[in-house]
Amino acid sequence: MKLATQLTGQSVQNYIRETGINPNHWYPLGWSHYFKPGKIVPVMVWQQPLAVFRDSAGNVRALEDACPHKGVELHKGKLDGDNLLCPYHGWKFNGDGDCVEIPYYPPEQKLPCAKARSYPVREQYGIVWVFPGDPTLADACAPPEVPEYENDDWLLIPVTGHFGAHFSIANENAMDVFHGFLHEDLQGWFDPVLLDLQRGDGLVKADYQVSYKGQMAKFLGIAETADEVTSRVISVRYRYPHYYSSLEGVSSIHLMRLPVSPTETRSFALFFLKIRLPQWLLSVIKKPLVFFVERVLFQRFLDQDVGMMESEQLNYLRNRKRRYIEVNPAILALQRTIVKQYEHYLQSETEEKPSEVEPSRQEAESEPSRIHN
Repeated sequence: MKLATQLTGQSVQNYIRETGINPNHWYPLGWSHYFKPGKIVPVMVWQQPLAVFRDSAGNVRALEDACPHKGVELHKGKLDGDNLLCPYHGWKFNGDGDCVEIPYYPPEQKLPCAKARSYPVREQYGIVWVFPGDPTLADACAPPEVPEYENDDWLLIPVTGHFGAHFSIANENAMDVFHGFLHEDLQGWFDPVLLDLQRGDGLVKADYQVSYKGQMAKFLGIAETADEVTSRVISVRYRYPHYYSSLEGVSSIHLMRLPVSPTETRSFALFFLKIRLPQWLLSVIKKPLVFFVERVLFQRFLDQDVGMMESEQLNYLRNRKRRYIEVNPAILALQRTIVKQYEHYLQSETEEKPSEVEPSRQEAESEPSRIHN
């Protein structure tokens, strides 16, 4: 559905800052190299604590970080081959969460039905992914496609982000090309114009025209000289719950979101840059070039964004009743998409377990009117 691109002020209430996630999608746990053999890594996915480890075959396994015996955090235990041992009593659980041994239990006696919840896990694009929702739905969807991955025409720069803010705040930052003003001292973009806006089922597409000038634009190949002003189109695609953005054949970024809690978000970004150098030369300078782009260029932009996102979250927590005005229709479309995904999840849960989630569903149904159409 094509939407108007006119910038008009609309009042937005704050239900968006309280919205939960739809867990029936794949979410990134972290870079694959974080999860080393013999190590148990604690990870939080929207207030769900997980204990993540590799088995002897190198496959990553994820269990709920709570022993079904006493509720002790399993990540504080240790590994024994393919099994995880609870640190309290030594109960042993396999990668599927089944209790396979209790050290003080009579060997001839049947083990109790004690099982830690396990989660579907995949490894793709150098990232470990988890499906925190209904495991029967995991095979029906997949992590976002990254066609640039392992393509020699693109230089890959992995970038990790950590924000003390609700995931909606982080997502709005990625959709909001109008905040180039923040980055003017870094020779960021300027004079943005929203050209096109579309919204579909779990999808928001926005195209912006922006201008560049300076040494940064010259380095990226956007302009021939630093004094030249050049206009390009930035295309932003949000397919819940992740992002893809491209800059006219110059760069692209796949931004994978991990909502940790209502006040914390992580991201694992695959930033691709088109470097017009011979492959033999690029192979020689690749490592220092990746370090330079990530630390010297990209990280400085990210640090400025983090400061604004965390400031926004801080003031929201100080006064949850404060009203805000938004003028970018792309942000409003994004907010509606996030709320709709959460409502869809609550509705599906209600249909299966009405007595457990009915109050939350009723609350959600009363809120959409707070984000004006």
